[in-house]
Amino acid sequence: MMDSSSGEHGATDPQAGATGRPAAGGTARPHESNGAGLRTDEAHSARMYDYLLGGKDNYPADQKAAEGAVAAFPTLRIAARENRDFLGRAVRYIAEETGIRQFLDIGSGLPTAHNVHQVAQRHDSSARVVYVDNDPIVLAHGRALLSTDARTTVIECDIRDPRAIIDHPETRALIDFTQPVAVLAVAILHFVSDEEDPASLVDRFRQELAPGSVLVLSHATAEISPETALGVQNAYRAQGVPLTLRDRAALTELFRDFELVEPGVQVVSDWRATVPEDERPSHAEVSWYGGIGRLP
Repeated sequence: MMDSSSGEHGATDPQAGATGRPAAGGTARPHESNGAGLRTDEAHSARMYDYLLGGKDNYPADQKAAEGAVAAFPTLRIAARENRDFLGRAVRYIAEETGIRQFLDIGSGLPTAHNVHQVAQRHDSSARVVYVDNDPIVLAHGRALLSTDARTTVIECDIRDPRAIIDHPETRALIDFTQPVAVLAVAILHFVSDEEDPASLVDRFRQELAPGSVLVLSHATAEISPETALGVQNAYRAQGVPLTLRDRAALTELFRDFELVEPGVQVVSDWRATVPEDERPSHAEVSWYGGIGRLP
């Protein structure tokens, strides 16, 4: 799952059915609304990301907003896939090298191929995962997908309210915060404005974590290709989707209480890449940083 989860890319975790663009001539879902806060006539970052990955769980408003962003940044689909693959490599690193078996995936987005629980449970079937997103559609699709998996759940919360996530009964049922936890905030903090203070949100999660826990972050940037990346930021904001791009130093600062895992904060396509450098997209095509930190 991802959003701008989320939601992860590269050759290490190819997306089933995610060609990087939707099928030509695909039929859009009609918009819907109800009293539970579901507004499909308004773009949402999770569904835009789903569209960029070639998914089908998106609506005309999401498609319009995403295409506006692609017009400004033509390689945005490549960037989305590279971010998705980074998530896959990060989860494999955690599962294989840290011994952590608890995952809190915030801003998880809609289900796609190689979700966090699938990657983690492939290594250890006892791994437990709580997916978190603020889109009711993610909740509906996630619960349908996970209905037979007692070790995995999805809750509807917002990263801006860490206490609601941490104290949610379903979180508490699966996550033991006295033991190391992997907190994933992949492709989500760029939807948190400076005024909302992403560093304070990270700190509030850190305060709940046991030593040995890890934090996985990825974040879009305008540092590498300013004109095109800022065009994406403007396109998202024009559709009512907040987007704040930050540089490597700002993302590194979010790890201030953590020890960075090698190779530190890198463009996501380079972080522990499994394909040769000459086969990866350029940094300008990706414009997305990522890294992992370990809590001492």
